[in-house]
Amino acid sequence: MTVKLTSRMEGTCCVVALEGEINSSTSGGLQAQLLPFIGQDSRVLVDLTGISYISSAGLRTLLIVHRRAQQLEATVTLVGLSDEVRFVMSATGFLDFFEIADDLGSALERAGR
Repeated sequence: MTVKLTSRMEGTCCVVALEGEINSSTSGGLQAQLLPFIGQDSRVLVDLTGISYISSAGLRTLLIVHRRAQQLEATVTLVGLSDEVRFVMSATGFLDFFEIADDLGSALERAGR
């Protein structure tokens, strides 16, 4: 199983939409796909609406993305967290690492496109 990734530009933001489950089998490939989107001063919206499950390996992938963003002064916003994904991220303190938006429209509005 893989995580399907699609990307597009919305104004000055790169929207990266993910679909599937982020687990030990998919997290390595996902990390390799996500990191190139994190550039100097970039604004990346990671749309997790299509993600139904995230394991500790998936959290590690997001932590690596967060650290890269910090190094490059980029902003990563997580969008559309399901209740289960939000619970896991809240319980582990990961919600504090990212900007969170309920939907893509509000994330784009906040980013000023």
